[in-house]
Amino acid sequence: MPSSEARPHGVRYSLTLHDRSNRRVLGYDNAHGVPERSLPFDHRHRGIGDVGVPYDFESPEKLLIDFWADVDGVLKHHDQG
Repeated sequence: MPSSEARPHGVRYSLTLHDRSNRRVLGYDNAHGVPERSLPFDHRHRGIGDVGVPYDFESPEKLLIDFWADVDGVLKHHDQG
C-alpha cells in the first residue's frame, strides 16, 4: 500500500482477539481515525465498546510484539477472573 496522510508508513492492518461469544476484547487497527487525534489512524481497542486510543506504529515487527504482549495480558487476566 502506498504511503498516505492517514497511513504514512504504508501499512494497513487489523489484528483482533475475540472471546467465545465472538465479541472483540482487543484490537489494533488503522481503519479509522481516533476522535481525540485526527492523524494518523493507528490505534488500539482494549475491551468491548472501547472506541480506541492512539497507538504509535513503529514497524510491522513492533506491532506484532505489542499485540501479542497485550494478548498475553488479556488471557492472563481472563484466567484470574
